[in-house]
Amino acid sequence: MSLPSSTSHAPLIDRFGRVHDNLRISVTDRCNIRCFYCMPEEGVQFMNRAEILTFEEIERFVRAAVPLGITKLRLTGGEPLLRRDLPWLIERLAAIPGIRDMALTTNAVLLEKHAADLYRAGLRRLNIHLDTLDRARFEKITRRDDLPKVLAGIDAAVAAGFRHTKLNIVAVKGLVEPDIVPLARYCRERGFEPRYIEFMPLDAQSLWDRRSVLTADEMIDTLGREVGPLRAVPDADPRAPATEYEYEDGGGRVGFIASVSKPFCLNCNRIRLTSDGKLRYCLFAIDETDVRDLLRSQASDDEIAAVIRANIAEKWLGHEINSAKFVAPPRPMYSIGG
Repeated sequence: MSLPSSTSHAPLIDRFGRVHDNLRISVTDRCNIRCFYCMPEEGVQFMNRAEILTFEEIERFVRAAVPLGITKLRLTGGEPLLRRDLPWLIERLAAIPGIRDMALTTNAVLLEKHAADLYRAGLRRLNIHLDTLDRARFEKITRRDDLPKVLAGIDAAVAAGFRHTKLNIVAVKGLVEPDIVPLARYCRERGFEPRYIEFMPLDAQSLWDRRSVLTADEMIDTLGREVGPLRAVPDADPRAPATEYEYEDGGGRVGFIASVSKPFCLNCNRIRLTSDGKLRYCLFAIDETDVRDLLRSQASDDEIAAVIRANIAEKWLGHEINSAKFVAPPRPMYSIGG
């Protein structure tokens, strides 16, 4: 396959006309909780540390990608706060001309310790994974009794100066129905935005079943009935993964990531870099492109950019979760990056 020209600063446009400006970077596959829909409880085989990209390699990749139109970064894991000296990387990435937005996805177990350092490094947005405010149910989902640490971490983030925080809630039918409304009220009281995410087939144990998906429509009905009427946000960004609603009483916003019931593939603007240096054009991609060897062989920025363009050129129309053609990716979520 010939590589597309990389000398131009033309946008990253795939064959379906989608423009890509959003790069999600996993900094580790390690995690300190064991959510049943993501990881097995025991026997997880994490990557050797030598396989993981260094911070310098990540920065080099981002600097090569920015001239192609990348302006937004999201740091993920695993649990990114397990990566030592993460504020150093954030400071370096925030200083790259052209980066307009950077966020971090975390389970917040370690956030109390790190919130102030993250903010000082230049981070301004957090997405916090929290499925329940019930301690027993939290332990059932994560197999860890860490809810008090998570709540303390959220408080520390607020104290450090973080605003407009989003809470990511994975909606598994038959489990989280009691949590939908309490989490919405918790967010309304604090000015957070809950993001309810339909359960996706990305677990390491093949537990996913279509019947276990609590759909966005079901949750919208519940919140509208028990918290307050919702209306679609006018002029919302069509490329955002979440469909946003706002309370009619002005009490904040709610997002729904309906990857199963209402896939948003046609508007996707994201590419992903795994912690071991594989470039993926979709969370559900079967194939991926190695860039770690390029970075470690002192390849030029043009060579790296050409590989990025080639990866985007191969991007499919969508993941086809709702068809017989769907094949789950060979990596689980924690290995790909959230």
